[in-house]
Amino acid sequence: MPTGSGDLAVETHGIAPVPENNRYGTARRLFTVWCAPQVNMTGVFSGSLAITFGLGFWLGLLAMIIGTVLGSLPVAYLSTWGPRTGAGQLPNARMAFGPLVVLPAVVQWLSSIAWDGLVGLFGGEALAVLLHIPFWAGVLIVLACQGVVGIVGYELIHRLEAVMTVVLLVTFTVLAIKLATGHEVITAPAVHHGDLAGAFVLEITVAFSLAISWASYASDYSRYLPASTPSKPVFWYSFAGILLGYIGIQTVGIVGAKALGEETAEGVRSVMGGGVLGVLALLVIALASVGSNAMNDYSGSLALQTVGIKVRRPVSAVVVTVIAFALILWLHGGNVASRFQNVLLFVGYWIPAFVAIITIDWLYRSRGRVTVDPAREQTTRADAVAAAVAFVVAFAVAVPFMNTSLVVGPVASALHGADLAYYVNFLAAGLVYGGYRLWRVRSAAPAALPGTPLAESV
Repeated sequence: MPTGSGDLAVETHGIAPVPENNRYGTARRLFTVWCAPQVNMTGVFSGSLAITFGLGFWLGLLAMIIGTVLGSLPVAYLSTWGPRTGAGQLPNARMAFGPLVVLPAVVQWLSSIAWDGLVGLFGGEALAVLLHIPFWAGVLIVLACQGVVGIVGYELIHRLEAVMTVVLLVTFTVLAIKLATGHEVITAPAVHHGDLAGAFVLEITVAFSLAISWASYASDYSRYLPASTPSKPVFWYSFAGILLGYIGIQTVGIVGAKALGEETAEGVRSVMGGGVLGVLALLVIALASVGSNAMNDYSGSLALQTVGIKVRRPVSAVVVTVIAFALILWLHGGNVASRFQNVLLFVGYWIPAFVAIITIDWLYRSRGRVTVDPAREQTTRADAVAAAVAFVVAFAVAVPFMNTSLVVGPVASALHGADLAYYVNFLAAGLVYGGYRLWRVRSAAPAALPGTPLAESV
């Protein structure tokens, strides 16, 4: 384990809670670790979808802000669990799911691979344009670099994101200025009436899906903070980092949708005017992919260990990186916008239910306790089954509300393409699992001894 800021020894420590004598750092470093990963071409491309959907500038910007705020809140909240447990998010989820945590852990592992693909796509393209090499070669370079960062682990990720926050914000600010001064920015909606409302909701969901996708990683990057770290600064530094990063980068996408198009690397170099600025921009895009995907590899490695596979964390980080290569080639081999949207939405439909279930369990379990050791917590078989059932049922209930080219639910179709699946997924899981836990409390209440906290009695 790293012993302090700047200790870049390879972290072989896995999912076990970090001992208190190995904790270090302050909540301030959470701002940069959450800001830098958002500032990449994936965010630009997602922002441009607002124009593709026909919303125009102002409605697209409003929808993006709403979705980003809503999606950032659960990530910031779950980040506060790190100091209180010393454990990553999937290991913490074992408290709610028990041995059945294998279900969300496998899905999370697959999701981390998908995110490697979504982000690595643009990094590989940037290197291919910059170095005049085949696309697949550019992808291999990006994956190799991010794999090294993911293998070293927690401290290198924090240090890299601190530097990249400054580099990326400066680069994309210059890009935004050039877009705003040389291209049409304020565009009117291209759709109307029901189609406009449907597109507005869909863009909110796209932005929401981006931000909340980090929820299953949240405490991975705060687990080394001392247990005495107050929750409020952990929440607000995490929230501000995600919010600033995503709103800034998606606004660039909305502004530059027409100028950049699907050929994002070439588009950026062209907007920057070629020359030194164009070269630096392409290099920064590649570095941004490395920084963001290193977190996918790291959290994916923790998820794989949570499944129960006996493999060291650095090795599992390599596995995630290798599989992502095939996905990136598939994304690049067809309609990028369509495939990107499909993977972006579909890969996160499970996360709101996950958030609802583990939050309800946490509220019951942590009541009156400053710290919780997930390695010592007990989960009854009934509680674990209830969590898994709620997880599966919530996903099934959300299917009619989905809108991708893979699945277009009847409700989404009737609502002019509005995708409500994420919100239905959250509510369904909350009702099913929350209802079960409430029933457990009420059924156990008569048997509770006088003076025994009700939460402990169940």
